[in-house]
Amino acid sequence: MSSEYTILRVRVTAKDADTLRALLRDSRPDVGGQVRQNEDGSFTFDAYVSPEQGEALTREGVSAEVIEDATATGRARQAEVGEGDRFAPEDAVPQGLALKVQGS
Repeated sequence: MSSEYTILRVRVTAKDADTLRALLRDSRPDVGGQVRQNEDGSFTFDAYVSPEQGEALTREGVSAEVIEDATATGRARQAEVGEGDRFAPEDAVPQGLALKVQGS
């Protein structure tokens, strides 16, 4: 699979607030959730990035750990979804504005 269609969920840890601010200012990752401060004073957050962006996050004072392939997880969840409207009665007539086409 091409990496341009792959989105990873990574856990990013910055050693301190200044390092975190610099990282967010420079790379602007898609942050998923809140930034948490750890007991040792470091900061952690999850981000959704391409593999290339994930590699670019790692620098002095910052680590990025891949948690999951979010694209694969999303596709697996989409496969669980059925088709049609499961709440509609079987004899339901479509409603709304449209043209009724008689035979082809």
